[in-house]
Amino acid sequence: MSKKEVNFDALVPFRDRKFVPADVDMTSPDQVCRLYEQLIAREISSAAELEQLLLDRSELESALYEKFSALRILMTCQTDDKTRADAYQHMVKNVQPAISPLGDKLDRKYLEADKIYPLDAERFKQYKMAIQTDVELFREENIELSTQESLLGQEYQTLSGAMTVEFDGQEKTLPMMSKYFQVADRSVREQAWKLVAQRRGQDADKIDEIFDKLRVLRTKISANAGFDNYRDYMFKSKHRFDYTVKDCKDYHDAVEKLLVPLQAKIFEKRKEQMGLDKLRPWDIGCDPLGRDPLKPFEEVEEFQTGAQKMFQQVDPELGAQFQEMIDTGMLDLASRKGKAPGGYQSSLSEARKPFIFMNAVGSDNDLRTLLHEGGHAFHSYAAAEEDLLAYRHAAMEYCEVASMSMELLAAPYLGEFYSEEDMKRSRYGHLEGIVNILIWVAIVDSYQHWLYENPDHTKEQRTEAWLKIRKRFGSEQLDWQGLEKEHELMWHRQLHIFLYPFYYIEYGIAQLGALQIWLQSKKDPAEALKNYRYSLSLGGSKGLAELFAAAKIKFDFSAANIKPLSEAVSEELEKMS
Repeated sequence: MSKKEVNFDALVPFRDRKFVPADVDMTSPDQVCRLYEQLIAREISSAAELEQLLLDRSELESALYEKFSALRILMTCQTDDKTRADAYQHMVKNVQPAISPLGDKLDRKYLEADKIYPLDAERFKQYKMAIQTDVELFREENIELSTQESLLGQEYQTLSGAMTVEFDGQEKTLPMMSKYFQVADRSVREQAWKLVAQRRGQDADKIDEIFDKLRVLRTKISANAGFDNYRDYMFKSKHRFDYTVKDCKDYHDAVEKLLVPLQAKIFEKRKEQMGLDKLRPWDIGCDPLGRDPLKPFEEVEEFQTGAQKMFQQVDPELGAQFQEMIDTGMLDLASRKGKAPGGYQSSLSEARKPFIFMNAVGSDNDLRTLLHEGGHAFHSYAAAEEDLLAYRHAAMEYCEVASMSMELLAAPYLGEFYSEEDMKRSRYGHLEGIVNILIWVAIVDSYQHWLYENPDHTKEQRTEAWLKIRKRFGSEQLDWQGLEKEHELMWHRQLHIFLYPFYYIEYGIAQLGALQIWLQSKKDPAEALKNYRYSLSLGGSKGLAELFAAAKIKFDFSAANIKPLSEAVSEELEKMS
């Protein structure tokens, strides 16, 4: 972990416990279940008693989920540590299945009591809709299937975390290799890209096997709940009350119409600058003018300090919050062997503190990742006063507005790491990356729709569908000759498909929200920040449309909203050219 490792067991609760005993062992199914059973058995004779039941449940689940989060953090920080893996697996195999039916009983108890002693309709609107949905979907036979699904996800993470290659005389993790995709020497980029792709290919059969097991489990879970396919089940399970499958497909169409041509324009310019007839996959991450890759920092300590100064300039309170994370060791940023891939922010729900995990190697992309995860952390801080656990977290679509907006709001302060010229390069790359991510979201989301609309597909049909979707969204802008197999396997690297199914359209929806906040900030930075922070403070107490409205932005991911945003990005890129 980070040099100042966190003792998660020593974290202090944000509020003193009133219901949960201080000495309860949250890894003990028996002890945790007894607390759930006490709540289930409690007599309710007034609205005040019902609300207290919800608060006591929040206290219990805050303590419980903090233990889950802590053990998951420890496991992902070192996936090859058997003790950590076993501790996390114990929670997944033994604690979660034990409490799941009790949670359902509590859900039903609340809904029945609310008929007699109704709580404030506006205050509990989102909570009640979510609970009603969870009760409707709950099936006891799905508990074991969900446990198996979680363990397969851990298997994927362990497999990915163990991938290393020999390069430049040293063993390197795949995240460490990303910096070589940015170097000026094209032969080095090609060698690095192919080496990484070949290493992924070595485990391709195992990864396909994991996915096939997941596909079967997920199809069974959705069928048990009465759904024709897993996609429709997940839309309901994710409480997508504000948009539909059709809205997602409209997003795909709009991206194909508006952003694929913009990406083609960007790639054409890149090709001319590089003097190439065709772009290869390793020609996208480098500087098109042949300059050395941006190197914002050498050491993690330097990285943390510079980021804190950037946040301080966005807003002093945000700077203070990030400094607290540094001081308390709530960061694990450096890449190393055995560490799970990717990056995330995890909220420790009883202490109400955020933790940031990532794989930094000293690249410009690392800056973007930390700003992104910092946005999530600030969201966690903003909603910390809320005692109803369910309202300390907004819908994921808005959580990603928090993170993606911070990437843009902090961008003017990249001078903490860069010269004026390098700042311009970084910001250009960021906007170029926004175009790319909006398209990649459409690709990944389209593919997931296909996977579960066609649950009985073969491996060959899956590959054919992947390549067809890739072509729809501009894969032919790059030359894949001789790399056909590598192209077929690209989806293997997208951990969301394995760990968080259907959690990807959120990035597209949120990026459109973040771009609107960015345009606000160009006119009035203080107003944009005020709207941003106010919307974060609402947590999950409002629906998506209301959260977007609170930030004075549109909850709309149709072509009508995407068109002016894509034009604004295109104009900004032209200015910086």
